[in-house]
Amino acid sequence: GNIMKIAIPVINKDLNSNIDASFGRTNYFLFYNTETKESVFVENTAKDSTGGAGIKAAQTIVDNGADTIIATRLGQNAAYVLQNAKIKIYKAINGSVNDNIDALEKDKLDTLDNFHKGFHGRGK
Repeated sequence: GNIMKIAIPVINKDLNSNIDASFGRTNYFLFYNTETKESVFVENTAKDSTGGAGIKAAQTIVDNGADTIIATRLGQNAAYVLQNAKIKIYKAINGSVNDNIDALEKDKLDTLDNFHKGFHGRGK
């Protein structure tokens, strides 16, 4: 298949970690290169923002050169940033990061195209 650089919100810096359901507030993003099998964990600096965390998190994905993202759910604003950057968005399955990468490489993940409205003004 194509070479992909996949971004995934993760709870722990570990390929056996579960995917973090919260995109904007996740602790880390994993960037995984399907060609080199290289894994890089980047801290999500957006997680402590009072607002716009999803947009800032999405910008981190763009800045790190990912072309694909696997996420449980996404806000419309974050999705807009990613779509503008031509990043493909896939819906995570239950399981570890490894399970999800494996599923994506086998074309078993659905695209994510149903985005929630932002959680505006919500406290932490």
